[in-house]
Amino acid sequence: MDTHPILVAALYRFARFDDPAVMRAPLLALCEEHGVKGTLLLAREGINGTIAGTDEAIAQVLAHVRTFPGCADIEVKFSRCAAPPFQRMKVRLKKEIVTLGVPEVDPAATVGTYVDPADWNALISQPGTVVIDTRNEYEVAVGQFEGAIDPVTPTFRDFPAWFRAHKDQLAEAPRIAMYCTGGIRCEKSTAFLKREGINEVYHLKGGILAYLEHVPEAESLWRGECFVFDEREGLEHGLKPAR
Repeated sequence: MDTHPILVAALYRFARFDDPAVMRAPLLALCEEHGVKGTLLLAREGINGTIAGTDEAIAQVLAHVRTFPGCADIEVKFSRCAAPPFQRMKVRLKKEIVTLGVPEVDPAATVGTYVDPADWNALISQPGTVVIDTRNEYEVAVGQFEGAIDPVTPTFRDFPAWFRAHKDQLAEAPRIAMYCTGGIRCEKSTAFLKREGINEVYHLKGGILAYLEHVPEAESLWRGECFVFDEREGLEHGLKPAR
């Protein structure tokens, strides 16, 4: 059991917020009151971010987040570390909680089929399955699933152009399986593919983080580390810091 004192919570939810600007100040004040550090993004399409603090502090912030529209059952991925991975707290207003740059894509309306971590190996091992890593090229460089396509995209905003350039070839696949760090980019990218006419599209529920948490290392098809956007830089199986 990991007994490190700092609890890290990675969370997101596509929901419909009428006025995220009104939500910002109370959320920031609560985080600061409890000494929570990290970054949270608010947009009309929902919330996204990673925060760290004591168990009680994180519980207080998550209880508040669960009062937001559509966030009562928000899923959170937890890990622990010995020292605070963030130096300050930021709550930012954005046009998108993850920037794809295709405004008509609405993951709150439709996304691909979720695949539990326990079923992921079977899916990506099926003959004909095309596996696509939706992360940025510097993230893929430190770890990925066996046989996955790396689009070599500098940012997530570059993904639509990459897909459209390869759409004819990808459309011939019997199924497409997509993954990302925590699931947020997968939800948006599968919603995008469905708008582009790809029906058999699946994504790893909870992302790589959920896979590394729940799938035994001996059965894993993951190779390398999972890049994370904090001072830990990379995580291994069991969500242990790689460095």
